[in-house]
Amino acid sequence: MNYDKFESLLKILRPHIQKQNTNYRLAISAEERLSVCLRFLTTAISFKALAHEYRMGYSTVLVIVHETCSAIWKYLRPRVMPKPTAELWTKLAKEFETQWNFPNCIGAIDGKHVNIRPPWNSGSQFYNYKKFFSVVLLAVADANYRFIVVDIGAYGRNSDSGILSSSKLGQSLNNNTLDIPPNKCLPGTTEALPHVFVGDEAFPLHEHIMRPFPGSQVSTDAEKKIFNYRLSLARRIVESSFGILTQKFEIFQKRIRMQPKYLDIMILACTCLHNYLRNDEIFENIIETVPINSILQNLEENTVSRENAMCIRDKFKTYFNSCGAVSWQNEMISRS
Repeated sequence: MNYDKFESLLKILRPHIQKQNTNYRLAISAEERLSVCLRFLTTAISFKALAHEYRMGYSTVLVIVHETCSAIWKYLRPRVMPKPTAELWTKLAKEFETQWNFPNCIGAIDGKHVNIRPPWNSGSQFYNYKKFFSVVLLAVADANYRFIVVDIGAYGRNSDSGILSSSKLGQSLNNNTLDIPPNKCLPGTTEALPHVFVGDEAFPLHEHIMRPFPGSQVSTDAEKKIFNYRLSLARRIVESSFGILTQKFEIFQKRIRMQPKYLDIMILACTCLHNYLRNDEIFENIIETVPINSILQNLEENTVSRENAMCIRDKFKTYFNSCGAVSWQNEMISRS
């Protein structure tokens, strides 16, 4: 983060993190409070070492980090991660089509396990299949490695599909309240197809969620293999976004020792800062504030919707093997 970015961020947060001076002492400045928080998030330094570096009390540093993270999520989020609208979804679809050759794609969805120290008396709830304790960050990323929708707090033992089904994103998809644009014809075709998210095989096949064909089908069908390749090009964006997030904020590279009530806000604040560092555009006029989970209950798969989703996936497959083909796809799948 360069100086101008820091000053711009400070301008947004100053009214909400600046404390009042008293007759007994001068308050810690907003500049120093923000610096302490960013230092913790980017270096994963312990609170004790951080307190020693800044010559503050241990409990003071704790409060500063928690309060600043809350302010970042509450007041920076509407500027760098506004609530998606039909206009925004349309813009994202154009970017995916231009940059990653996947028309009608409005986001890549995936989950990231964040390593934590398990809370007391939590049993195996946070213990995941990777053999460590975690909470899951579920996110949708755009074509430029920015997060569009985030959800945090699910137990590590849950699958991505289960987490999606218990999030408000799943409910919104089921109820058609996500403000997704109407169906649109793929370039060079006359049949309109829905806008979709792309995910891996852990997610359910849905009218608005495309997942790869199973491996047992791909081995004998070149067209399905090409579909999986084209989907993976778009889907890897969210995995790369998690990688960038982890590299910039070293707190994700270690086991986080923090109470759950502070942990969620800290992770969400990091996603906002990630977008802030990547954004060329800040939505200055947006002043909305929302609770943690109000952006993202059940994504139920009935037989009719699943058959419809399979039909949609087949149409995407046909498109990628006909007028939507790219020159290098056959060479790439022949290597695997």
